[in-house]
Amino acid sequence: MARNVTRRGGPPRPASNADVDRFLTDLARTPAPATVGRGRLIFALDATASREPAWDSACHIQAEMFKETETLGGLEIQLVYYRGFGECRATKWLADSDTLVDRMVRVRCLGGRTQIRKVLRHAVKETEKQKVNALVFVGDACEEKVDLLCDTAGQLGLLGVPAFLFHEGPDPAAEQAFRQIATLTGGAYCRFDASSAQHLRDLLSAVAVFAAGGRRALEDFGRKRGGAVLQITQQVR
Repeated sequence: MARNVTRRGGPPRPASNADVDRFLTDLARTPAPATVGRGRLIFALDATASREPAWDSACHIQAEMFKETETLGGLEIQLVYYRGFGECRATKWLADSDTLVDRMVRVRCLGGRTQIRKVLRHAVKETEKQKVNALVFVGDACEEKVDLLCDTAGQLGLLGVPAFLFHEGPDPAAEQAFRQIATLTGGAYCRFDASSAQHLRDLLSAVAVFAAGGRRALEDFGRKRGGAVLQITQQVR
């Protein structure tokens, strides 16, 4: 369970359009990935007990990430998740949404502490073997020492792998950690809740498009999708 920490100056605020706007701004500023062949994206998820209500939704949302990159030469995604007592697993690199969904639906959330540093260290090792264009992390809590997380995030940043962190819920301790990881890797942070599932779907798809095809592909995607993602085209330079 996440620590119950109160934000200085009042209780945590709910997710808002301002969070989406900031995420889009940061995404637009992220250096375009140098992609040869398929883009490669690590899709990491907190699978502890608190995330169980949102797990089925995540299974459906991720399919959009593949769909939107088909015309860009495709995308390879590696699913990484942690749960229970020290369990952190990674699939092989997958090139189709059906296989990824099949892997995800077999996972059952299990109570345990967060293992975000393991995810970051795994991303470092993977990109040392072959370039990873982006890391996506979806979670609701952080129970680890922020300084240690930042040390590993800095290593990932030096390798040119931006981390995009999607924060479910209002936990301010997690927000602080997630924002620092995003900053150190040159990525972005965005909060969401049950009422913003569509925004999450669109923004995850935007990150996938960016990983596969860079800014120009992102601009084309924004014009096609409209809505929140369309704002990206006004910020990309």
